[in-house]
Amino acid sequence: MSNELITFIAMIAVFLLGCFLCKLPVSISMVLAAIVGALVGTHTFALRHLVEGMFSYVDTILVIATAMIFMKVIQESGALDAIASVIIERLHKVPALMLCMIMLIIMFPGMITGSSTASVLSAGSIMAPVLMMMGVPTLETACILAMGGLLGMIAPPTNIPAMIIGAGIDIPYSGFGLPLVLLTFPLAFAFVLMFGYKYVKNMNYLDVKAKLNTESREKFGVKVYIPLIVAIVLMLMNKAVPAVPDLGMPLVFLISALVGCFTGFKFNLAKVAKDSIESVLPVMGILMGVGMFIQIMTLTGVRGLIVTSCLSLPDWARYVAMAISMPLFGAVSSFGSASVLGVPFLLSFLAKNEIIVAAALSLIASLGDMMPPTALAGIFAAQVVGLEKYTPVLKRCLLACLIIIVWAILFIIFANQLKPFIIFT
Repeated sequence: MSNELITFIAMIAVFLLGCFLCKLPVSISMVLAAIVGALVGTHTFALRHLVEGMFSYVDTILVIATAMIFMKVIQESGALDAIASVIIERLHKVPALMLCMIMLIIMFPGMITGSSTASVLSAGSIMAPVLMMMGVPTLETACILAMGGLLGMIAPPTNIPAMIIGAGIDIPYSGFGLPLVLLTFPLAFAFVLMFGYKYVKNMNYLDVKAKLNTESREKFGVKVYIPLIVAIVLMLMNKAVPAVPDLGMPLVFLISALVGCFTGFKFNLAKVAKDSIESVLPVMGILMGVGMFIQIMTLTGVRGLIVTSCLSLPDWARYVAMAISMPLFGAVSSFGSASVLGVPFLLSFLAKNEIIVAAALSLIASLGDMMPPTALAGIFAAQVVGLEKYTPVLKRCLLACLIIIVWAILFIIFANQLKPFIIFT
């Protein structure tokens, strides 16, 4: 047995013991696994590499933190309630389109933060009562929230697993927009119709209208939407006018959040910022742990072992291994799955268009947020709607998860054929 394999087994064993036996947070378990990997693989503590690994995803952490502050600001200001009420009032006669727009609202926090948890706990907590008022059962509502959080995490503009996979082979996070749109939005619309359409097609609009929160719209009018407009304009400005300097996502979110302080209901910005950071601390901790874990895997040769193992697999076995291993490893962390397995699988498909393949792999990795024990999207979705157990949500979403895997694999198989139809920016 090679030293690399022994190191890998030791790291996985320590991680599993930390998560399941000692009930430690995923981030702490990954740090302990990285330390043990360094001791077993190099016989040293490797402090420099642990520190370097911890800061590997500092840019991504800044995006998550500032995006969550922005998300909480527009929630507290009343913008989310206003958008939800407008959609239902204007589209209640077209229930399919109304459901698709509700799904976009649920996905939006994940789209800007790269976190499924942000979608479920912010927009999801607002839209869940609305869906249930419209007649969607509790379990189906939880499934819509879970799938919305999952696909929102992968949809553009912020896709952390794709960033991690691309960083593994030095692909800049550029040109992913359209591939990610094609990967996520068709599935999101299909799932929300699959889970909810039969319940809302005969909805009693008058009953629902009486329960909608329209206070922010009536009090502030169009002004309540200004922070969202500012964020969109600042994001697109550099692409539309390249001469304008790119502000960067963290600064865009902070500027938009400050604007939101003056466009709706008054709130304590310091408290909102504090609560926002507390809510995403587990995600940021996981990213730090993943960085340390990957750095030590690279240092000890474990990452090379996984890459060569993936490259040596036959084509059919590669697809099977990818479909099974990435979601299961994602139970640890979808970000960890993207880095530990996503990068080797991308290297094994270098004959295909790497941007489309990386985008599809990120979609498969996202299923980790539905896999126990962590199951961030599924567990929080169950909690938001008041379900005691997460298991029914997982069972009900199994078909949707299989569809996601098949959809992503089709994109990988036909990556080169799809390239001429996708304009990369």
